[in-house]
Amino acid sequence: MASKKTIEERKFRPARQEAQDARKATATAQTQSASYRLAFQDTDFLLREDLRPVRFQLELLKPELLLDEAGIVSTFVFYGSARIPLPEDVADLLATATDPAERKVAERLAAKAKYCEEARKLAQIAARYPVNEAGCRNFVVCSGGGPSIMEAAARGAADEGAQSIALNIVLPHEQTPNPYVTPELSFQFHYFALRKMHFLLRARALAVFPGGFGTCDELFELLTLVQTGKIKPIPILIFGREFWSRLINFEAFAEEGVISPRDLDLLTWVETAEEAWAAVESFYRDNGSAGPV
Repeated sequence: MASKKTIEERKFRPARQEAQDARKATATAQTQSASYRLAFQDTDFLLREDLRPVRFQLELLKPELLLDEAGIVSTFVFYGSARIPLPEDVADLLATATDPAERKVAERLAAKAKYCEEARKLAQIAARYPVNEAGCRNFVVCSGGGPSIMEAAARGAADEGAQSIALNIVLPHEQTPNPYVTPELSFQFHYFALRKMHFLLRARALAVFPGGFGTCDELFELLTLVQTGKIKPIPILIFGREFWSRLINFEAFAEEGVISPRDLDLLTWVETAEEAWAAVESFYRDNGSAGPV
C-alpha cells in the first residue's frame, strides 16, 4: 500500500528551483534572447502595457498573502497629512519661515502638531488590543508609512512593542517609509487604487487627521463605500473639527439635498485619542460585538 507521504508529496519541481536552474543556462544567442526568459523573471515583459491586469492582480495578492501569513485579521487605519510637524520639529519649522506669508503657514502647521501626539497615543491604545487564542491580531496599526501623522502612528505601535503596517506609494519624489514601521509589513504600491483597497480590506476603525488632497480622497472614497453599502459601517473618527469645518461644509451637503441627513452620522468627531478609542468601543458594543471581528 502506498504511503501517505508518497501520495501527498509535491510532484512538480518548485518554481523557485526552476528559476534558479534557468539562470544557469549556457550562454548562447538563443538563451540570451529576451524571448527565452521565464515569463515571471522577465521584468520587461511584466511591465508591458497589456500586462496591466496581471500587475493589478499581483498588487492585490502580495500584501493579502503576507498579511494573512502574519495573522493580521483587522487593522486600525490612520490617514493624515505628511506635512504636519512632529512636536519636536515645531521650533525648526518656525525658524525656517523667512517672510510673513511663510510664517503664517508655519504657525498653522505648528498648531496641528498636537495631532501627531494624539495619533501616537491612539496607536498605543490600539496596539494593546489582545491577541486572540488562535494568535490572530486585531486593530493592527496601518498607515501610509510616511512622515508626520503616519510616523507618529507607527511610533505609537512601536512604543508598545507591536507591529505596524505601511502601505507606501511610488511617487516622483522620494517616499521612504518611516523608521518605526515593521520592515516585513512595509509594502510599496504603484497603483493608488490597489493601495486604497488594501487600506480598507481589513479596516475595523479609521482615524482621519488634518490632511490635504490625498487624505480627502481617501476619506470621501470610504464615505461613498459605506453610504452605498459596498462595505459595512466602521468607526470613522475625524480629528480636528475646526480644521475640517473651515475646509468642507459637511452639513451643506445635506442642506442642499445631495446627501441624506443621516449620512452625516457616518462621521464621528473627536479631538483626543481617548475620545476616539471610546467611540470605537461604543460602536462595537452597540453593534453587539466585543471586538472588531
